[in-house]
Order: sequence, then C-alpha cells, then structure tokens
Amino acid sequence: MTSSTPEHVLAAARDLRRSLRGSVLVPADEHYDSARRVWNGAVDHRPAAIVRAADEHDVQNAVRVARAHDLPVSVRGGGHDWGGRAVREGGLVVDLRGLRRVSVDPVLGTADVQGGATSGDVAAAAGRFGLAPVTGTVEAVGITGLTLGGGYGLFLGKHGLAADNLISARVVLADGERVIASAAENPDLYWALRGGGGNFGVVTNLRYRVHEPPSLASGLILFTLAEAATVLRGYRELLAESPDELTVMSGFFGGPDGTPLLFLLPTWVGPLGGGQRHVARLESLGTPIVSRVRQLTFPELHGMFRDSIVDGRHVEMRTRWVPEMSDDVISVVVAGMAEMTSPFSAMFLHHFHGAATRVPVAESAFALRQEHVLVEIAAQWDAAQDGTAHRQWARSLSEKLAPHALPGGYPNFLGPDEEDRVLQGFGPNADRLVALKRRYDADGVFTAVPRIDPAAHAATTRKATEMTATVETIRFRLRPGVTDADFQQRNLKMQREYMEVRPGFVSRESSRGEDGEYLIVVHWASVEDADATIGAFFGAPETQEFLAAVDVQTVSSGRYQVIRY
Repeated sequence: MTSSTPEHVLAAARDLRRSLRGSVLVPADEHYDSARRVWNGAVDHRPAAIVRAADEHDVQNAVRVARAHDLPVSVRGGGHDWGGRAVREGGLVVDLRGLRRVSVDPVLGTADVQGGATSGDVAAAAGRFGLAPVTGTVEAVGITGLTLGGGYGLFLGKHGLAADNLISARVVLADGERVIASAAENPDLYWALRGGGGNFGVVTNLRYRVHEPPSLASGLILFTLAEAATVLRGYRELLAESPDELTVMSGFFGGPDGTPLLFLLPTWVGPLGGGQRHVARLESLGTPIVSRVRQLTFPELHGMFRDSIVDGRHVEMRTRWVPEMSDDVISVVVAGMAEMTSPFSAMFLHHFHGAATRVPVAESAFALRQEHVLVEIAAQWDAAQDGTAHRQWARSLSEKLAPHALPGGYPNFLGPDEEDRVLQGFGPNADRLVALKRRYDADGVFTAVPRIDPAAHAATTRKATEMTATVETIRFRLRPGVTDADFQQRNLKMQREYMEVRPGFVSRESSRGEDGEYLIVVHWASVEDADATIGAFFGAPETQEFLAAVDVQTVSSGRYQVIRY
C-alpha cells in the first residue's frame, strides 16, 4: 500500500484483514486492477477496496466494516451489469465470485445456489440430472442479479421469470445481520427480492425450483434484413397465439459480412415433436437463410449465445418495453438495424407471455405482468474505436421507440443515467418497494441495479400530486366480439393522441375485473381538461365500436387489479 490510499480506506482494509478468511485489495495491491475489471471494457471504475469473500461470515464482516468507515457498498456476483455498478467507484465491493457452489436435489426438484454462481453454473449442475433451471440466455450472467431484477428467459412461457422460481434466499442486511427470506420467513423481504433488485442486502444463497422438461427443442431461424418487416409482422401474429410451451425470442445480429440478420429462436418445452407445426409456421414467414431447430439439452440451449459476450469489448445498452410488435415498432426497429454502426451490435426481443403473465401484480415486486416484448438494444464496438457513434445509435433507437413503449423499463438493462425510469417500471408496487427500502436500508448502503431512491420517489410523488387537480374514473365493458388485445391496442393509440392534443393529460391506469368489467382512472391537471374528454372520448365513433355499458362515475372496489399498458 502507498500513501496515495486514503487513510479511512487503509483503516477499513486493516479491520477487514483482521476478520476475513478471504482477501481484501486496495488500489496499491498487485491484483487490484484485474479484480476491478468487468466484461464491459468501457467500464473503468476504481473502487476504494475489494473484498473477495470466502464465506458468508466474510460478507457480514465486509458490510459492517464498510458501515463503520462510511464506505458505500456494491456487490459483485456475475458482474454482468453493463454499467459496471457492481464495482462502485470509490466504494467497497463485496466480490462473491469465490462462492459459486450449486447443489441440486433431483427428488425435490430444487437447487441451492451460492450468490456468486453464474447462470451457466446452475444450468450445468441441474443438467446432470436432466433438469433445467429458469435462467437468462447467457451463461456468464450471475444468477443472483438476474433473478433479483426479474430474469427473462426461454422458459418464460412455461415456468415464468427466474424470480417466479425463487423459493427462498439468505440475505445479509445493512447492519450485517443475516436473515432468511421466504414465504414463511420475512415475507415482505421475499416479496421485494423478486424483482426489486439488490437494494435490500447481499444475497449469499438462493433456493430455486428446477424443472424436468418432457422434451426440449430449439434453434435459430435466420432471415435477411430485407425480409425483416414481413417476418416480424407474422411473428407478431404467432406470439398472440403461442401456447405456454412455446416461447419465441427474436432479434438481430451481424452476419459474417457484418450485415444485420433477423433471427427467430423458438423454444419448445413440451411433448416430443409438439412444436413442429409452430416451427414450420415460423419458417414460412419468409425465405430462411438457415433453419436449425432440433431436440437438445438445456446446457446446449443455454450456450447458444456464448459468443455474443466478448470480454473487453465496449458495450452500451438501452431497453424498452413495448406492448406488442406493432407496425410502428417494427418500422422503427428495422430502420434502426439498417443504420447499425458496428457489426458487433445486436438487438434482442424477449417474448413475455404464458405463466409469467398469470402471476398477480401484487404477488412480487416485478409488476409488468401483461403480455409484452422486452427490447434489448446492445451497441458493441472494439476498444480501439471511438464509441460516440455507437452509443448515439443505441440511444437514438431507444428514443424512437419511446412513443410506442410502456412506462419504465426492465431494471436489469436500464443505464446509470436512467434512474428516473426505474420506479416507473414498478408501477403500483413502487410505493411498497420504497417503504421496504426505508425499512431494510434506511441509510442507502446498497445502491444496486436497479437503484431505489426513496428521496427521488418522494419528490416525484409530490410533483404528481401538485400537478393533478382531478381524477376521472370510468367503468365499462367491451362489446361482444371485441377482445382484450383489441381494446389494449386502441386504448394505447387514443392515449398517445390525447397526450399530443391535451396538455393537461398526466397519466392513466387501466384495470380489469374477473367478470370482464374494465376500470380506467385518468389523472388530469385541471377540471377543464377532464370535462373536455367526456364528450370527445365517449362520443367518438371509434370508441363506440368497442365500448358498451359505459358508466362514468367514481368506482371504489377491491375487485380490480391495476395494470399498466
């Protein structure tokens, strides 16, 4: 160590070295530079200290010492957050990569997983018993961080999100104490961990459900960019009819000559041969360059995107949730990919449907339970290049999608400059999450992905309260023959139009009761703006085409579950 290391960091390091079984590194130490590196070469953060934990007691000691010396804490599991928030600048990093043990019980169908394990570690351990976990699509991603943010994957239609398969967790809290979070113990913390990110403590161990697929078939179907719009329109129609057993991821990546190619990745989890007609339908959407869909094991499926992550390559990501692949969204996506600035860049479209949509919004922190498509935009370039144009490509494409997108965004993909979108994405669960953040980490020790900031939330709430002068509540039913999907599409279109022509439009929430009755709550900045909508909206011919039995009155009922389109 040298005198350039601040004294409070030196004091923290001395305390840690007296108490740890593992090791601690500060900037002057030999292995510090390699320990602070993450896969994204664009990240060059310099933490004050890095604790390489050897066990759970090391984690507890690290948190306590960090508190005593006023060092903010970040946690590195897989270290796969593209923004590098696992290695906080000037903070103390609790590095869990030495804790990667996975133990599978094939009888109970469970896996006990240490906090530093990767998605690939869990897939390999479960695969030895012919079982499969619900994970993401890249082996190197840390399973803990993936789960805490939600966890989209190729089993989503059949088994939900990774967070939906979490049975329990061991958590080291901000005071260094260890607790169990499950449906029976600390259920509020268990609720928050399933989608609320690492804002509440260091998760050192998780227990998951793992599954035995009756059979598994998957593979890539590739099309040229010239056919992309046509294929994506057919893809949209197939998504609307997909059974739980079929989840179809899509997207673009650079072909051998760097030209973007459209890929479809159908994954069938069901009886042998049952997905063949769906694959045939996907192939018929255009003229495939390649179609390689076959029966395989989960580890084989999970390794399919192994080459998409190259350590040291520079990366910037952007994300949007869109309710469907509408013509407008398809137009933006295809045009954007035609302007791709790097042959290494890509886009991934994650299909959210089936079992994941049937989890009630209030059951876990992850709130977006309607069918949708998660758009993942990944700009990637070589370290020797200037990244300005590549970053601008990703940001511009995201902004062009914004008018067609749902509020907020998938927390695990949001950038460090997009914290305003984090709590929007939690919708009706935001208030409860903020309250639990105050309860479990009042001093803000953990600034995780996604970061929950109670002060910012309070300011936003005050602003919304000041702006909102009136609330309109309307109850109605759909006309016979009109589907929920029809209503959602038209409702989104009308909302966008009102946002353009009525400056007093603030926000709206839609709900649907079990009996099929809808409830819409619209917030307006003035009574005049609210009054103007009654006649205009409900008198419009397009409204009359799909609404019936409209009852314009204040409705207060526990039968409705708030959802956001």
